[in-house]
Amino acid sequence: MKYLEEFRDPALARRLLDDIRATVTRPWALMEVCGGQTHTIIRHGIDQLLPEGVELIHGPGCPVCVTPLEVIDKALEIAARPGVVFCSFGDMLRVPGSDRDLFRVRSEGGDVRVVYSPLDALRIARQNPDREVVFFGIGFETTAPPNAMAVHLARRQGVRNFSMLVSHVRVPPAIEAIMTAPDCRVQGFLAAGHVCSVMGIDEYPPLAARHRVPIVVTGFEPLDILEGIRRTVRQLERGEHVVDNAYPRAVRPEGNPAARAVLADVFEVGDRAWRGIGVIPGSGWHLSERYREHDAEHRFSVTGITTREPAECRSGEVLQGLIKPHECAAFGTSCTPRTPLGATMVSTEGACAAYYLYRRLGAPAAPLEANPVG
Repeated sequence: MKYLEEFRDPALARRLLDDIRATVTRPWALMEVCGGQTHTIIRHGIDQLLPEGVELIHGPGCPVCVTPLEVIDKALEIAARPGVVFCSFGDMLRVPGSDRDLFRVRSEGGDVRVVYSPLDALRIARQNPDREVVFFGIGFETTAPPNAMAVHLARRQGVRNFSMLVSHVRVPPAIEAIMTAPDCRVQGFLAAGHVCSVMGIDEYPPLAARHRVPIVVTGFEPLDILEGIRRTVRQLERGEHVVDNAYPRAVRPEGNPAARAVLADVFEVGDRAWRGIGVIPGSGWHLSERYREHDAEHRFSVTGITTREPAECRSGEVLQGLIKPHECAAFGTSCTPRTPLGATMVSTEGACAAYYLYRRLGAPAAPLEANPVG
């Protein structure tokens, strides 16, 4: 890809919308499982430009948002300990725990630092051998390979004061959990292209066949999203349910073999709790026994954590696609990006943040000519 404008062309967007309208004969509900795609959809009003009856449901695709409250509270406890340098990506600092966030820990004297790569945290550990340096490793399959490589290098280089608090989750088990939920309305999925660029697509055909849902791998620009919707709707109208790669410029069927190799070396698959959803079997990665000495949860023996979610926060329902963000009574009032009740309002990929920034209380999208895609 050389030019973003190629994927934000209003004329091409209208052609795709016309094709979707000409194809649809009945209502369909599709779910995107990527926070970046959610922001594209809401920012450009794609969901409001689709023909009536085609609904986009926002799934649990925000890695910050699905990090369980218990893990956030463990991070807060570790970060507050003397002698610890706690490193994290910036969007985790305002995510609320039971009674505070990492910004509060830093204001109270904790050494909390924003880094842009896990290798930055590893460098800090090498420069401060008398301090315990902890990196907060969260996210889907996309961020897992660099985090795994940081742990691999720490072990190989003998950096014993580096550890990672891991909360990695995997998309395919989440799709399985969504489809087996009793109140599921999803009839097709837009799969995240960056996840598939790492892992490939071999885990998706069994899901598509078992639940009879089309799964279309898409990118993140407006035309990517519209093309993904077009292909998904076409399958639904034809009664098909296969995996379709609509993002071939970035996704190969086998994914990235080097990234998959380092993941298999450092991590092992296990159950993982998702914030607002609960435990999903086989949906997480944990550091394997070989790398256990770099596991912050074991190193700091963080136990006895009691979590408490705000009663008025409905982010769990937002993450499951049961409600839209503006349907929560706290949205935009007691819950804003500066005073978030849940992670979906503070994360740069959260659905609530997208609605707050671009939609507020559901104002209709401007006509495509007045609000060009891009």
